[in-house]
Amino acid sequence: MAFGGSDQVNDTLTVPTSLKIVVAGGFGVGKTTMVNSVSEIPPLRTEEVLTEASVGVDDMQGIEGKETTTVALDFGRITINPQVVLYLFGTPGQNRFWFMWDELAHGALGAIVLVDTRRLDSSFPSIDFFERRDIPFVVAVNGFDGAWDHTVDEVRQALDIEPTVPVVKCDARTRESSKGVLVELVQYTMAQLEQRAPARQS
Repeated sequence: MAFGGSDQVNDTLTVPTSLKIVVAGGFGVGKTTMVNSVSEIPPLRTEEVLTEASVGVDDMQGIEGKETTTVALDFGRITINPQVVLYLFGTPGQNRFWFMWDELAHGALGAIVLVDTRRLDSSFPSIDFFERRDIPFVVAVNGFDGAWDHTVDEVRQALDIEPTVPVVKCDARTRESSKGVLVELVQYTMAQLEQRAPARQS
C-alpha cells in the first residue's frame, strides 16, 4: 500500500502521518453527509441534481426524497491526533459510476462501508470490493433520524462478514459520531497491519 510520510512508533510498526481512507456504500446511504460532517476543511463535492435520466436506472426505494447524487467523489480531511491525518475519499454509490472505485481505492489504508438497514442489499458490492482487494474495512450502520432498527449482531449476520470485522452504529450527520467510526477504522487497520508484519529477527 502507498502512503505518505511516516513516523516510527516502535521497532516493528511504522504509522503513516497521512492516511487515505475510502468512504463507500450503496446509493444514498450517507457517504457525502459523513465526509461533510467530519471534514476540518471545506469538503470537495461533485454532486449533481438527479434528473429524469436516472429514472429506471438508480434505485430510489427508501430514498425517494433524495435530490442530488455524487458523480465522481467527495474529498475531506480530518486530523485524528498530531501524528495521524486522514484524507477521506467518498465514492459514488450508483452502479454506473463504479468504474471509478479502483482509482479511488488505490493506496487506501482502509475503508468504511456505510450501510442503511432499510436497504442492506446495496451494501454487498462494497463489502465484496474490499474483501477481494484485501483492504481492511469497518461497517458503519447509519442511523437515519437517530433510529436503528436492527442490532449490530443482526447486521453482521445479515451481511455475512467475518467476526473480526468491526460493526458500529453511527449518525453520519454528527462530527463526533463520524470521527468515532474513523478512529475505530484506524485502530482496526493498524492491528491488522501489525499482525501481518514479519516476525522480528532475533
